[in-house]
Order: sequence, then C-alpha cells, then structure tokens
Amino acid sequence: MKILDRYILVTYLKTFFSVFIILLLIFILQSVWLYITELAGKDLEFDIIAKFLLYVSPRIIVLVLPLTILLASIMVFGKFAENYEFAAMKSTGISLQRAMRSLSFFIVGLAITTFFFANNVIPTAEFSFYNLRKNIAKKKPAMAIAKGQFNQIGDLINIKVRDKSGDRNQYLDYVIIHKKSKKTDGNFTVIVSKTGELVSSEDSDILELVLFDGNFYDDLQPKDYTQRTKNKPQVKSTFEKYTLNIDLSKINNVDLDKKDVSNKYTMYNTKQLDYTIDSLKVDEKKNYNDLAFAMYSRTTAPTLNINVNPKEVDSVYTGKKILDLFKSFKKIQVIDLAINSVNSTNQIISSKKKMLAIREKNLNKHIISYYEKFALGFACIILFFIGAPLGALIKKGGIGLPIVIAIVLFLTYHFIGIFAKNSAEDSSINPILATWLSTIIMLPLSIYLTNRATKDRSLVDLDSVLIPLKNILTKKTIATPLNRDVFIDENSEAYHTIQGYSNDKLIDIVKNYRQYDIDESYRNTALRLLNDRGITEEELRFGGNLHNENYENALRYKTAYDENSKITLVLYIFYSVFGIGGAVLNNNGFPTLGTIFMVLGAMSLVLFLIALSKAFINQSNFYKLLGQGKNMNILMVVFLGIPLYFIYSIFFDRKMKEDLKQIR
Repeated sequence: MKILDRYILVTYLKTFFSVFIILLLIFILQSVWLYITELAGKDLEFDIIAKFLLYVSPRIIVLVLPLTILLASIMVFGKFAENYEFAAMKSTGISLQRAMRSLSFFIVGLAITTFFFANNVIPTAEFSFYNLRKNIAKKKPAMAIAKGQFNQIGDLINIKVRDKSGDRNQYLDYVIIHKKSKKTDGNFTVIVSKTGELVSSEDSDILELVLFDGNFYDDLQPKDYTQRTKNKPQVKSTFEKYTLNIDLSKINNVDLDKKDVSNKYTMYNTKQLDYTIDSLKVDEKKNYNDLAFAMYSRTTAPTLNINVNPKEVDSVYTGKKILDLFKSFKKIQVIDLAINSVNSTNQIISSKKKMLAIREKNLNKHIISYYEKFALGFACIILFFIGAPLGALIKKGGIGLPIVIAIVLFLTYHFIGIFAKNSAEDSSINPILATWLSTIIMLPLSIYLTNRATKDRSLVDLDSVLIPLKNILTKKTIATPLNRDVFIDENSEAYHTIQGYSNDKLIDIVKNYRQYDIDESYRNTALRLLNDRGITEEELRFGGNLHNENYENALRYKTAYDENSKITLVLYIFYSVFGIGGAVLNNNGFPTLGTIFMVLGAMSLVLFLIALSKAFINQSNFYKLLGQGKNMNILMVVFLGIPLYFIYSIFFDRKMKEDLKQIR
C-alpha cells in the first residue's frame, strides 16, 4: 500500500469510527428512552440491562452504519479539499478516483461484511431481544404500585392510586382496582376505596392490600347471553375494611433467559426467509383456490343438470325473463333465495378478504426482510460515492455544514425507504421494488456527483440548463469594436467647443462618453486633444481613466440580466398557461390531457425558478456596483417576481436602464 493510500485510509478510519461510536451511543440512549417503560421499576439486575442493550444494538447498527459512511465521507473529503490537499494531489497527476481507490476497497469489504452481519447476527439478536422483552414484561415491579397510573400486577389485577405517603409509601389515597375473572374474558369487577394501606413488605411474594371505606362493583354474567345484553345485572356493596392478598410468587419467578418465541420474520436469515416465503406463497395460492372452489360450489352450478333431461324438453324457451316460467309464489321464493345467497356470499368474501389481506401483509414483510439484507450492503457503497465527491465539491470539512448535508441526504434516503416499505405491506408497491427504491433513487445522484467531482466542476451548473433555452429565445450579440478612426470635423462648431474644455472635462468625456449618449468621434477627438496637451493614452490607462470599468462590468451584468429576464418571462408564461390550462382541463372531463399540461407546467415552473435565480444574481451584482446591494431584497422577488413576473420585469428593465447611465 502506498503512503498516500495509507494516509487517506487512516484518516478516513479515524473519522469513521469516531462518528460511528458517537452515533451508536446516541441511538442506544434513544432506544433506552423508547423502552424505558419496560425497564423501569422491574428490579432488574445489571447483567439483564446489559443484555437488553447488547441485543438492541445490532438493529441500531443497521441505521447508524449508512449515516456514518455518508457523514465520514463528506467530512474527510471536504477537509482534504478545504486544506488544498486535493489540489496538491491533482498537481502531481492524482485524480479523485485514484484518491478514492483504497477507500473503495474498504467500503466494498464493509458492504460484504454488512450483509453477513444482517444475515447472521441481526436475526440472532432479534430472537434474543424479543424473548427478553417478553420475559421482562412478566417481572414484578420493584415497587408494586406506582401512583398516578394503572399498574398491571399479574394477569388479573390492575391498580391505580392517586397518591402515596408514609415512610415506606405504605399509605394510599383513592384506590381503584380492576379485577378480571379467571373464567370469562373481560373486566367485570371494580373496587374503589378512599384510602388503603400496604401491610406487606416490598420484598414479599404476597402483596397484602388493606382498603378502607369503599365500594365493590360486580357485573353479573348470566349463562343466557340474551339476559346479559338486556338486563345487564350488577351487584354493588360497601365496606369499611377489605383485605386483598395477591400472590406475586409466579410473577417474580420469571426466567429471563427463556427463549420460546422464534416465528418472527426479523429472526430469520436469508435461507430461512427463502423457505418461509416459498411456503407462504404456496399457502396463499391454496387459500385463493379454496375460496374460488367454495364460491363455485355455492352457485350449485355442478348440480344444475342433475334433474334435467334435455330429451324431455319439447321446445326452447325464447322469453326475456326466466322468472316468467314460475308462478308468483315460486318467483318470491327464487328471488328470496338469490338475495340470501348473494348476502351470505358477500359476507364470506368480506371475511376472507380481511384474512387474505393479513396473510398477504405477512408475506410482503418476509419478502422485504429478505431483500433488505442485500440492499443494505449496496446502500453503503452508494452513500460513499455520494459523500466522498460531495465533500470534494463543497470544500468544507469539520462538523458544521457536512453534518447538515449528511442528515438531509440520509433522512431523504431513510424516509423514502420507510414510505415505500409501508406502502408495500398492502401491495400498493411491489415489495421487492420498495426495498430497493431508496437505493435506486440515490444511485443517479452518486453517479452525478462523482462525475462532477472527477471533472472538477461546480456542484450545480445552472447555465447548462438554461443555455439551450438561451440559444432558442435570444439572439447572440456580437460586440462591435471601438472605431478609433472617426473624429469631429475641425472646422465644425462642435470641435471649437470641445477644444475649449479643460483636461478634466476631456478625461470625463473619454471615460464616460457612453453615459452621455455621444458619438465615438467625441471620445477620439478628446483623446487626441489630451495627447496634444501632454497626457498620453498610457497615462490615462494607468490612472483608470481610459475606460469606465464599473460601467463595463455593470453593462455586462445588465446584458446577462436582459437575457435571463427574457427567458424567465417566457417560462413564466409557459407555467402559467400550462398550470391553469391543466387545472381547467382536469376539472372539465379531460383528466389525461389535463395531467399532461400540469406536468409541463411543473417542469416550466422549475426552469422558471432557475432562470429567476440567475436573473436575480445578475441584478444583485449590478446594484452592488452602484452601492445599492441592500436594496435588492429577496422578498420582493418571492412575493412579486414569482406570481407577477411581467410587472417585475417591466419595472426593473426600465429602472436598470436608467441606473446604468448614473455610473461614473
């Protein structure tokens, strides 16, 4: 490995691991905050909490790793460009692609490692994490009752107290207890008391709760279901003292290392997912076939010809309504039977539809989980080829601007993936496409940035977008050279007048003849008179009096503004006509044509904003030469230029033309 490759790789690795550790700690703290309700008050040992954090870390690494690669790439290559290290490399013939070579091998190796990590480590961690959470949920609280919230104790008791007091918090104020029944589902018993006392200690397996001055409500459940819905019988009683003993031994005796749940798609590797997906597809096909067969059987089509002998039919029925073959009573029976058959079929289809939707969602989740393991590795490579050239283009290292850009890009990548996967669960989007969508969208950006950085061009070249339009809409202006051979006739009155001017007046004519709207002959005559008086052309040039540089620069900005303003005005007309026309067509029965017009209007609007920004830049530079840069407020462009550009254009075309004459 060459010294340069080693230097770039070591610099990148230092930044990579620093950023990775910081982001990992931040996301772990966020996970602790997310699951704090499952950990707090459970009297858990330190090793259990350590296991919890260890098992949750792999799922965080999947989120942290792409962001780390993107951020580290922008920071490192931005620092190289900011410190002119890339300039030194290019001066020795080393291109950006050559500088990225050692890191490219590292990123490819990291992508392959990421796949094996996602395929082997993450499923194991998810398996352990899910089972640990399930077991922690059964663990008793360190303090069985916390005030101001309902506390689930076991499977049957739910307790809430308004406040607690005493040296051991044993005195309770306003106690509400919801007690479930072992025989039937539902909460039918409610106990409410003004005060209460915890007699047992916190370490005891028996929670002894003494309630004072309260009521006991119990909803009776008759065996006859109709009596439950009509009468709704209940029993209410009062008590001065009521003792409730709750056995916590089963709640405390929880094996936190027990692992008996292993049927979640996130716990499978690619081989297991491939087998499961194949099985689910077979089951899905079987379910649809069973539904189709059941629907066909309900039509009784197979039995229509059982009691019919075609040879016994003398003639073919030629009427319009088959019901006319039946008597009135029989007609009613046939129609009633058809209605009942259709209603029951609709109910079956509705229930089957929900069941099939759930199974389809489960299948899509397995497919997404399968392809995610491959997409993650490719995402690491693509994000590197976004971050590295982007850092070289913005020429900014450190933790300021690179962090902002990295977060914006990563959130774009991440949210596209989330929205696509959520849409794919109900098959709105193909689940395979949804998994790769964010990576596919980022791929052209990586190619574009790498190409721009390799050719040492700016990040965005707006002129390349507008040049084709400029060639169509504007004529090329050919600058006419100054004619130095024309002079004022020495026998004319104008010559005698200019001959009487002082040197300062003659210099002013030479320098600002355009602002005075006078002919070139006046300038040439004034220049010759100054030369006769001992003031040479070289002296005027060195003194800055041969040409008005401010005027020439302002004229250049004014010409560029005129070209961009003309393009902007045309695009303004296009996006207004197409946008309004598309909306009108869309609301008047031409949705396809209206959509096409609105798309053209949106494209014209984007080009309009680009041209407007270029015109505004030319305009701002123009007024900076006049010392009026502060007058160019972007708010005027936004609130007047975008909706009413024709007014904006007319006003500033005239104003800039008059202001150009004021430059001296």
